[in-house]
Formats: sequence, C-alpha cells, structure tokens
Amino acid sequence: MRRFVLTAASVILGLTEMGAATYKGYVKDAKTGEELIGATIYIKEYPNIGSTTGLDGSFVIDNVPNAEKITIVCSYISYKTIEKTISASTTDPILFDLPADTQMLDEVTVIAHNPGRTEAGARGIEKQAMNVVNVMSAKAIELSPDITVANVIQRMSGVTIERNSSGEGQYAILRGMDKRYNYTLINGVKIPSPDNKNRFVPLDIFPSEMLDRLEVTKSLTANMEGDGIGGAVNLIMKDAPTERQFTANISTGYNAMYFGRDFQSFNHGAIVKESPYEAMGKPEDYQVTADNFRNDNLRMKWKRPAPDLTAGLSYGDRFFGNKLGVMLAASYLNTYRGKESQLYYQPGTSHNGIEYRNYSAQQQRIGAHAKLDYHITPQHKLTWYNGYMDMSEAEVRDGEDDKERAVRMKYNHQYIINSTLKGEHHFLEDNALKLNWSAVLSKAYSETPDNAEIFLQGTHVSTSGAATRRWEHNSDRDKAGYIDLSYKWVLPNASAFDFSVGGMYRDKKRDSFFNEYTFDSATGARDPQYLGEDWNNFDEILLTPRRYGNIGDPLNYDASEKVGAGYGMAKYTFNLWEFIAGIRVEHTDQGYVLKFPRDVDPEGHQKYTDVLPSFHAKYNVHKNANLRLSYARAINRPSFFEIVPYSIINEDYKEKGNPDLKHTVADNIDLRYEFFPKSSEQFMVGLFYKNIQDPIEYGLINEGQDTYYQPMNFGDATNLGLEVDIMKYFNWFGIKANYTYTHSKVTTDKRIMEGSEVRSIEQSRPLFGQAAHVANLSLLFKDTNHGWEGQLAGSYTGKRLSDISNWYDDDIWEAGYFQLDASVEKSFDCGISIFAKASNLLDVPLLRYIQNGPRTANIDYERHDGNVIERKEWHGQSIMIGVRYKLK
Repeated sequence: MRRFVLTAASVILGLTEMGAATYKGYVKDAKTGEELIGATIYIKEYPNIGSTTGLDGSFVIDNVPNAEKITIVCSYISYKTIEKTISASTTDPILFDLPADTQMLDEVTVIAHNPGRTEAGARGIEKQAMNVVNVMSAKAIELSPDITVANVIQRMSGVTIERNSSGEGQYAILRGMDKRYNYTLINGVKIPSPDNKNRFVPLDIFPSEMLDRLEVTKSLTANMEGDGIGGAVNLIMKDAPTERQFTANISTGYNAMYFGRDFQSFNHGAIVKESPYEAMGKPEDYQVTADNFRNDNLRMKWKRPAPDLTAGLSYGDRFFGNKLGVMLAASYLNTYRGKESQLYYQPGTSHNGIEYRNYSAQQQRIGAHAKLDYHITPQHKLTWYNGYMDMSEAEVRDGEDDKERAVRMKYNHQYIINSTLKGEHHFLEDNALKLNWSAVLSKAYSETPDNAEIFLQGTHVSTSGAATRRWEHNSDRDKAGYIDLSYKWVLPNASAFDFSVGGMYRDKKRDSFFNEYTFDSATGARDPQYLGEDWNNFDEILLTPRRYGNIGDPLNYDASEKVGAGYGMAKYTFNLWEFIAGIRVEHTDQGYVLKFPRDVDPEGHQKYTDVLPSFHAKYNVHKNANLRLSYARAINRPSFFEIVPYSIINEDYKEKGNPDLKHTVADNIDLRYEFFPKSSEQFMVGLFYKNIQDPIEYGLINEGQDTYYQPMNFGDATNLGLEVDIMKYFNWFGIKANYTYTHSKVTTDKRIMEGSEVRSIEQSRPLFGQAAHVANLSLLFKDTNHGWEGQLAGSYTGKRLSDISNWYDDDIWEAGYFQLDASVEKSFDCGISIFAKASNLLDVPLLRYIQNGPRTANIDYERHDGNVIERKEWHGQSIMIGVRYKLK
C-alpha cells in the first residue's frame, strides 16, 4: 500500500510539471525603450491566467497549461494592444514593444508627451540634457511622503533644506551653497520673492501635487540666467494631456505632537491690516493712543486642533480638433504643525534656566493654475500659463523659563502670481529655424500685520516694555521678456551645428513697509497685572502705547532692478560627441530709495556688466552612458536690503548695510559619469568645484569707537564635492539612493577678548548651511498584481553651520540629523486608490550646539560631545490618509 501511494504521488507530480509552464518577459515603449510598469499580460486561451509588469517592466506567468502553442496578450493604457503566439517550449524572455496609440488630427499630430511624469521620462531628460541636471518625476512626487515642494526637494542629490520656525522645509540649499546662491523658476521663467529683504523664494508655498516634474540644474548654459552659482530649481507645472484627464484627491491626518498638548491659536481674523500710521493717512504728527489699537486679535484659545485636510483637483482635455489643450488644477492644504524647543544657552542673551518654547502653527495653502496651448498650425504654437500660489500661517510661540515668559502671535500671508504667454515657431524645411519668445508678468506679496509679542515677569505683565506690535508688508513686481532664435545646420557627414542667440529684459519694482509700536503696562509698576487675578486672556491686559512708534525704520524703502542680457551659443554634435559653447552678457542696474533717510544719502545705485562664458562636453562612452564636463561662470547679486545704508542697534552689536557691497562671481566646474542600464534606472558619479570671488558673508568692521556687523566681501572661497546617485529596480522592489560630500572654506573677521580688550581676528569656516555629508535612501515596493505600492524613505543631513556669530569660535552648529518617512498606496481597477503618508516617524530631536572654545569653557550647561548645547527641537510625527481618483 505504501509503495502504491508513493508511485501515485510521483505520477501526479510528474503530470503536474509536464502540464504547466512558466513564461517570463518584459514590456517596453516601442519608441523610447521605457519599461512600462503595470501593463496587463494574460493568456488568450486562458483569460483568467495572467500577470502585470513590475517596477522594471518584467512579468512572470506561472501555471500555464501545456499546449503546442499559446497566445499572450499585452495591453496598457494609451498604447496599442499586442498579441504574440509562441511555442510552448519557449524559454527565452518574451519582449513586447508597445507602440503609442497615436491620435491623427486634422492638421497636427498629438502624441502623449509629458516625459517628466514617469521615472523613465525623468531619466530620459537627464540623459538628453545639455548640462548637469537632476529630475524628479510626477510619479515619484506622488508616492513621496511629502506634500510641499520644499520637503520633496530634499530627496534629490546635493540638496538640503532650511526649515521655518515650525520645523517645515522652506528653502533649498544646493551643494552647500546658501539659498541666496540659487534661483527658482516656474516653467523655465524666474519668479519674484515675497521676502522683504532678500531674493530667494520660499518653496513651502508650492503644493507638490501641482507639478509634472521638478528639475534641479547644477551647471548653467548661456541661455539660462546667470545668477545661479549654486544652481536653479525649475518647477514644471502640470501640462495639457493628449486625452481627457481628471484626477481628484482628498486626505486627512494629524500631527502626533497634539496627542499630548493643546494647540494654541489666536483670533487672527480680527487683525487690522493697516497700522495706525497708515490708518491715519501717514500724517507728520503720528502720535498714538490706546484707541488706535484693537485687542480682539489677542484673544487666545487652547484646544486640540481639527484634523489636517488636503484636497486637489485637475482636469485636462483637448478641443477644436485637438488644437486647443487645457489643463486646470487646484490644490488646498490646511495643516496644523508645531515644534517644541528647549533653549539652553544662547550667546549674548541671558536665561533663567532652560527656556521651553512651544510653537503652534496653522498653515493654509491654495494653489491654482490654468495652462492653455493652441496649435495655430503644426509649426506654430502658443502657450498661456497662469498660476496663483497662496500661503497663510497663524503661529503662536509661547516661551517660558524660570522667571520670564514671552508670547508671540504672528500671522503671515504671502502669495505669488505669474502669467506667462509663450510662442514657439518653426520655419524652413525640417523646422531648421526656431523662434521662441515669452512675455511675463509676476507679482509676489507678503504681509505680517499686527505681529504682537507680550512679555511677562513671572505671573504678571512686565510693567515697562510689556508688549510690541509690528506691521510689515512688501511687494515685488516683475515685467520680463525673453526671445530665443536657433538654427540647425545638418552637415553631409551626419554631424550637425545648432546655433542659438537670444536675450531677456526684466524690470523689477519692490516696496517695503515697516511700523512697530512699544507698549507699557497701563497700571504701572506699583500695580502689576497678575495672571488669574487681573486677567485670564491676553486681550484683557491693559496696555498703553508709547506716543510715537517706530515708523522711520530702514525697512521702509523702495527698490528697483533692471537686468538686460544677451547670449550666443553653438552646439556641435558628431558621432558620440556633443559640444556646447556659449557666452552670456548681463547688465544690472540695482537701486534703492529710503523713505525715511537718517543722515545718509537716500538714494543709491549699483551698475555692472558681467561676461559669463560656458562650455559643456558630453561623450557617449558606451551604450546608455555619458561622460560630461561642464564649465560655467555665474554671479550672485546682493540682496535688496544689503546695499541700503541702514543702521540698526541690536542687543550686543550694531548692524549696518553696505552700499559698496560687490556682487559675487564664481567659476564652476562639473565632471559627471552617468549610466542608464534601463530607461528607469541610473548610476551617476559626479565631481564639482567652485572658485568663488567676493563671496558675501557677514563680518565685523570697526569705525571709530564703534564695531558694526555688516555684509561684506571676503576675498575668495572654494566649494568642492562628490555626488553619487543610484536607482535600481527589480520586479517588485526598487532602490533609490544618493550621497553628497561637500567641502567649503571661507575666511571672515571675528571678535576675540584679550584681557579686557576686544580685537578682530580672522577665522576660516565652511559656508553657511553647508553639510559635509548628505545622504538619502528610499526603498520602493510594488505589487502590480494586487495594486499595492509603497516607499520607505530615510534622509540624513550631517553637521552644518546654522548661525554665524561675530565672536571667535562662537558659531552655532546643527548636529547631524536623520529623518524617516513612509508612504503606501492601494489602487483599484475603477481608478480609485487609497493612500497613507507618514513623516518624521522617529521624531529625532534636532540639536544645535556651540563648539567648545574660549567663550564656552566656563559655561555650566548641558553638553554634546563636549560642546555646549544651544537648543533641542522636536517636530512630531505627521500621519495622513486619503483617497485619489483618476479617470481611466
């Protein structure tokens, strides 16, 4: 009996093996070679047996009944369905090259062309680019745990972020170069900044879901604006599709910080937008009384916040015989964020023990854009883009040590508007002659009305200097025009020249307004106002304003800037080589007018012209691999406020502007090897070097008996480093990793005590904000059969310089910081998917410290590796779940 069972089992197993087969293969785009993820594969004779392609475009079909021949069917949205009949004995991989489902129109052929939306498309842009560029696709952005561009961009190689007061990412630092050294574009056009002093654009104002792709350019060509020593960030917004498209999403979430404490909010809706000085019509006699101020906005609430809410809609289609393309998109984000800080020791300030600060911030973002393109003829196209990005933040900062308390209620509203009309025209045979032009109107605006701060001594209101209330607003308006003309000359030996010339002109106007008022306790020093006895909420405190506020601050100014530029560029392509050489000339006329000058010239101008050469070489060293060498000269202009001859008395030193400040010039060299094994994969190793002349840093200058802290030019600085990028996909698993090493050096003047005397001494240090080591690792998971995909993302930023002191060895450093985030999504055949995003899972505290030195040797505070801790900060975990719909 036992022998019979074993024999029967052997026969059944043998029949099973003989009667079932396994087939493997790949699915690619027939034109681009891009691996298609999620394509459907099934056996025509057995429709219920099939599979879908994984992250690398591969598929496996198991348990196919044995037959002499079978037919495998491959289908994918926007592609033609292909069938292949194969022999059952086939063991070689089966390759499907799917052609796009092209739509032939009356006068123009439209083919799906939004390459940056997919990973393979992003890799293709990097591969074909004339210069050194990194691209993040819309798909990668969608799967990312991040909801703003500022947080998304930290996943890219060589990029770190500077955070705002609530711990959210705000500005990008490229290759260790401070935010002042890069610029921001929308669809290739520079946009203005809402900052009241500087040029840089806060990236947290942009919802990430509005993008088709995100580009970081690290070497400039002659047809790009020249003020990007660190590089340029280009936000490519959603484009009109080739067929009807509709997407919608809504999600909600919570920050874990508020499981354990209340969210503090104030009545910011009652804020009066105009200061008393403005409301009175800016009279010569601008004295004020308590009647000039409302206190409704000072009323505070303590309660758990409502859940976060984010939502987005996009609709795209083509009309009039597909000549007119339309893309409309809108996004809304309402989030509650916060931060908990412990301040131990700050140079130049005194604390009564540890100061505990709680931040509560409600952030609302609105994004909307409309993009239209119209094909007049196959050779002529017009595009009109209109975008509006709006962000408001209501933040409470409540700080208290053993003896004192300070509560700040701050509301900030800022927006950026951009309208760009662009023309693309082709002439001559094979479209050899091209003319592109753009007309641009942009405005950035920021207002911080009635920024109130109230000071307490113990449990009673400070009797003198009990509160300050400040009004600020500024606007930045740009009018710009661009024109580019190119001609392609194909030679008989299959080589080709591309000649380009062009120019641009920008007229920028900026205005800045600042008023501040100081208040004393209305009951005087003999009758302090005690919490719990005389008042229970901040709007109940009796305050008397000092008669005259600060209406003549140097931040009341107008600024202008006119930039004109022209360039010439030639590209030569021959066999495996590509050479690009160009020269750009930029003329800058930058000026200011002080509204309330104080013993200084109320007006000033800086005019200069720069010649900016560039050269790029690309060699196809082997299949799907390039070796690049790039050189470009770039500049950095002083910020608007830096050249204003202001003078401000700070707590431990005086600060002043520098009308003689020079702009910075840098020579940049890049060498990069890049290999694209498959269309979605990459391996890159790059070296970069920057020689920076007249870098702008803050240092000390002695004038008579006074010492001033001011922006100055400090000789030369260097910045060099290494970048490594790896992206590899398997069937259900993928890895994205990048690492950047950066080393920089600049020498500035510092103060040092020798006995009872103070003297100046030079000290070398890295550039502000530069971390020597930056690394990102993302693990991707995708089960196409069941519609699951996920990502686990880790980001590490090494030690970096956070604040620069005017004292020797007294700078504040930020310790190395690691953040872990995750996301997951489940898709259904009906076009609906559910998703979850989680950020800052480990909630590792951000730690800042002062290097151990002569000024901290006798400081009795907590230390980190022998260095005095300045502060610790926690931001809390954030979790979000939502649903998304895509029309299929």
